[in-house]
Amino acid sequence: MTSAYKDHLGRPLIAVTGMGVITSLGQGVEDNWKALTSGVSGIHKITRFPTEGLSTRISGTVDFIDLPAENAVERSYAFARETTAEALAQAGISGDFNGPLFLAAPPIEPEWSARFELADRSPPSQKPGDAYDRFLAAMRERADPVFHEAALFGAISERLSDRFGTRGLPVTLSTACASGATAIQLGVEAIRQGRTDRALTVATDGSVSAEALIRFALLSALSTQNDPAERASKPFSKDRDGFVIAEGAATLVLESLEAAVARGAKIYGILKGCGEKADSFHRTRSSPDGGPAIATIRAALADAGLSEGDIGYINAHGTSTPENDKMEYGAMLSVFGDALPSIPVSSNKSMIGHTLTAAGAVEAVFSLQTILTGTVPPTINYQNPDPSIVLDVVPNVKRDTQVNAVLSNSFGFGGQNASLVMAAEPA
Repeated sequence: MTSAYKDHLGRPLIAVTGMGVITSLGQGVEDNWKALTSGVSGIHKITRFPTEGLSTRISGTVDFIDLPAENAVERSYAFARETTAEALAQAGISGDFNGPLFLAAPPIEPEWSARFELADRSPPSQKPGDAYDRFLAAMRERADPVFHEAALFGAISERLSDRFGTRGLPVTLSTACASGATAIQLGVEAIRQGRTDRALTVATDGSVSAEALIRFALLSALSTQNDPAERASKPFSKDRDGFVIAEGAATLVLESLEAAVARGAKIYGILKGCGEKADSFHRTRSSPDGGPAIATIRAALADAGLSEGDIGYINAHGTSTPENDKMEYGAMLSVFGDALPSIPVSSNKSMIGHTLTAAGAVEAVFSLQTILTGTVPPTINYQNPDPSIVLDVVPNVKRDTQVNAVLSNSFGFGGQNASLVMAAEPA
């Protein structure tokens, strides 16, 4: 391998040769990017299930994909299938992919409605705590393929592998809100280690349900500003009150730059660096001092061989929760210091909501689009600045500016922290 295809540590440079995305804004990179840079919100009132009695009645659900059955596994698979088909078409790869698959998928269980239905046809209880035995007896008596599929979130990767011809054991991971970025990191490492010339990295989440809303509400994590729905997500604003749960998916085709150039592929950007640090502070909360997040950002910059001054835009985690936004600001300030107010820092979640497992990959696609188009998407709903968070959030309106390198942050529940650095194709 010539030095032109190596990074500062002598490892293969990693090219992105295909991208696909689905969010509440629509299907496909082109439609999503047009809506995102126009400041359009995909947040809306929930119609998929009744919301009476719930404190949060809004979401960024994706309701325009046809499904054979209404459950989270089928939704998550369908989103992943569609974004992967788009990414492979963009990459000019047909037939078997012939590389590994790394999938970020939500650790979902059958929804309560399906469990209640199964309980209704289960034999009467014989002793306390025998629900599992009763469920198994009902399934033996009458097979229920739809319920069975709904219980197998790990089968999503198997179905993708069969459909697109990936090689080796498909890997399914779930590292909370950092999952999408972690899947990309696994693909990067597989190529750097010489185990493959290409990797398929997919992140998907179709898990919005009444149960999900209740669980996050019990953590006081969700916005309750239901009306108007499109104004609920307001990252870095003084009156932010929680994130808006959402759905989506993204796929990135990663290849060694040398292999991509050899086959004449179009290069959409370079995955320069990945940083990952665990945070043992709390089951859900990030450490208030931001220590692990600071270390994650610094690790990503070091891995990329870039300095703080090389970053032209930060795609923030920016959830719109009071605590997480404050922690992320403190982490960025510790790394970038006095230069931070001059760096554009915007949050896609102000428009698409928090796509949870998919967020890191969805935002990686949008980060690469910023590099490709010279357009920084805005942070919408920024009407009431938080005086304790001094950032250029690209308020409410997109900005045209040339960006050569982007930092994208994903700081998840349970201390799962990941940052990616993406850059333009080298001359």
